[in-house]
Amino acid sequence: MTGLPTTGPVKSGGSTTSAPASGGSTPGGTTTNAAEKAGYSSPLPSPRPHLGHALASEWTKMTSVRSTMWTLSLLVATVVGIGLLLIANTNNEDYDRIPFTTPAIFGLLIGQLSVMVLGVLTMTSEHGTGLIRTTFTAAPERHRVLTAKYIVFSLTAFLVTAASVFVVTLAATIVHSGAGAGRHGSSEWTGALLGSLYVTLLGVLALALGALLRHAAGAIATMIGVVTLPPVIGAVLNIWEAGKSAGETLLQYNAPVALMQLFGLTSNDGGLNAVPGDTAQMTLVLLVTGTAVAASYVVVGRRDI
Repeated sequence: MTGLPTTGPVKSGGSTTSAPASGGSTPGGTTTNAAEKAGYSSPLPSPRPHLGHALASEWTKMTSVRSTMWTLSLLVATVVGIGLLLIANTNNEDYDRIPFTTPAIFGLLIGQLSVMVLGVLTMTSEHGTGLIRTTFTAAPERHRVLTAKYIVFSLTAFLVTAASVFVVTLAATIVHSGAGAGRHGSSEWTGALLGSLYVTLLGVLALALGALLRHAAGAIATMIGVVTLPPVIGAVLNIWEAGKSAGETLLQYNAPVALMQLFGLTSNDGGLNAVPGDTAQMTLVLLVTGTAVAASYVVVGRRDI
């Protein structure tokens, strides 16, 4: 039949020749495919990866894992539960000497452990299940993934912690703001926000340790030691004259003392009189956390999974 393209060998005059495939040819004899002329275009959208994609991924991971909800729920229950219990067992005159944020600090001293555990699990859970291989395969830019983890965790931890403290402080203000409660200013709320930020930074430090150690139990144990051991070691060193200077430093610079100071619970009995200012406490935790975060970027970017 005429008019049909011929792609195979054609016999002409006893000899076999090859006819060019349909789609045309260049003057030099090179066959050009029509698809190559037009260029390939995928029917699916393929935007360039950016930090927003990593943030969405990390948010999905955090909200879809039950351990996150349990850990945050435990934080809220501890801070609010203990806080409301203390409010019910205090009267107006008690708040003449203490701020309205005081009931929240007692729950937060325990609840901060939940923030640190969540920070560790944000990183180590993927190493434990092997999901980290899938994550870094889908997103080879490891620093972007790590940045997204820090941002999502920090915002979540700070908002939940601050909201829990706010509920307790508001309840104390409503219940005990009558006669005999004394004068209270906005500085109490500022101290509560700084305390919530301090706890969040401890969680970020825990996340950095999780990235460095890649082992949940080891990172959690390290963070518990960072929070609980300095006061104990400081008290022991304070017994001997040779270690008195180091012991006093540890007694001044530790997480429990820093939290109580930020919440306005400094004492006049000589035990906490010499504690450094709020700026010094926040600067110290920022330096320690910043160093650990910087180390996590270097290590995660260089080592194998």
